[in-house]
Amino acid sequence: MRDHIQFDRRRFLQAAGLLAAGAATAACGGGGESGSSPPATPPASAAPPGTFTEPRSALAGALSILMWSHFVPAHDTWFDPWVKEWGSRVGVDVTVDHINYAELPARTQAEIQARQGHDLILHIAPVPQYEPSVLDLTDVVTEASNRHGDQLELCRRSSYNPTTRKFFAYSPAWVPDPGDYRRSLWTPAGLGDGPQTWDDLLRGGAEIKRAQGVQLGVGMSQEIDSNMAGRALLWSFGASIQDANEQVVINSPQTVEAVDFMARLYRDAMTPEVFSWNAASNNQGLAAGQLSYILNSISAWRTSQETDPEVADDIFFTPALRGPADARVASHVMYNWIVPDYAANPDAAKEFLLHYTDNLNVVAWNSRLYDFPAYDSVVPELDGWLQSDPFGARPPDKLALLADATEWSTNIGYPGTANTAEGEVFATFVIPNMFARAARGEVTPQQAVVDAEAQIRPIFDQWRSRGLIGSGGS
Repeated sequence: MRDHIQFDRRRFLQAAGLLAAGAATAACGGGGESGSSPPATPPASAAPPGTFTEPRSALAGALSILMWSHFVPAHDTWFDPWVKEWGSRVGVDVTVDHINYAELPARTQAEIQARQGHDLILHIAPVPQYEPSVLDLTDVVTEASNRHGDQLELCRRSSYNPTTRKFFAYSPAWVPDPGDYRRSLWTPAGLGDGPQTWDDLLRGGAEIKRAQGVQLGVGMSQEIDSNMAGRALLWSFGASIQDANEQVVINSPQTVEAVDFMARLYRDAMTPEVFSWNAASNNQGLAAGQLSYILNSISAWRTSQETDPEVADDIFFTPALRGPADARVASHVMYNWIVPDYAANPDAAKEFLLHYTDNLNVVAWNSRLYDFPAYDSVVPELDGWLQSDPFGARPPDKLALLADATEWSTNIGYPGTANTAEGEVFATFVIPNMFARAARGEVTPQQAVVDAEAQIRPIFDQWRSRGLIGSGGS
């Protein structure tokens, strides 16, 4: 175990530094991520009442939770008193610390290194690299599935290691990653319903930039949205980092084609600022009318509903863009709760996760439909909410396309599972760097792919030698 922890520590202190440098205080969402909550729009109907189940055994002591500051601030306003009320009911003193998404990797690694800290930590991307230092949560997944049916495969593949047969995290919820576009900009380009394919994005984006002086917002920077967008483009062109058996396949004609396409997209429809964005830049640009399209969640639009309703009414959404081979994006956020192996109260942590899962409909409501369930049976209201948004969408069915988001969303590591190697590639931004080098003309697309492969193969080899990746079977 000590050898694994030492390896983890070296790599993650490096990766955490990159994350902290590349992500802004407000990551991945709208203006609400700065920590100030806009005034609430009264919902059109009442929130679900929630439920309570007695824990399977008596609980006591304290439970400390570390989590991100939610991109929809109304969530945190609800969550903190809600979890503390649960703690009071079961005899546990609960404390909650919210920190910025960009600070989570370094903070988690510091606690793992010190072997003390929070009992329960929530990350928003797969964290397979922490497996040597966290508890196996198979018992939580088993109990949740007994109560609510099978876990969504997207979430299972983001939290389960088929090689070790351990759940290194528990993923009860996730967030779709649609395209967000300004209809007033795309209508003059003949695409009032937004781009449906990557070719539409190139053609329409170039026309909007030429005629209206507004660029696209697909980043190639060291931040999470650029990581997600690059993978979406790879998958849609039939490329991937690994195959279903966890073998490196990044160096392929399909990858080269995707990198060449991104270079053309940059030349025709973007400007150099995309190389230095933080994770809030695309949201801010969309809301300000400085970007025509971004690949993101609904949080920037939710914030605009309160800060500038006219802007909100002009923002619409598209499903995954279709490429030559597929139409697929990564989940925007993947909830990954981990219980470090030093946790002082793991029983309370696990019972809270089950309580949280039992109330995923309450979670979805208080996130203003940002959070989607890994157990569909707990949120039977979701389709109805998407068809008629309780929080004032104009038109009311603006989010209806998200009802089938599982059909075009997938996990980091697709077509395999999330694994320790994929996690490190993600944390060190190999993919956005690959696209950026070719787009800037530093190297050819082929050379950018060769260089990325040279970075990726040793990462896979190192983790494979430690027995944490293998056949990749399910």
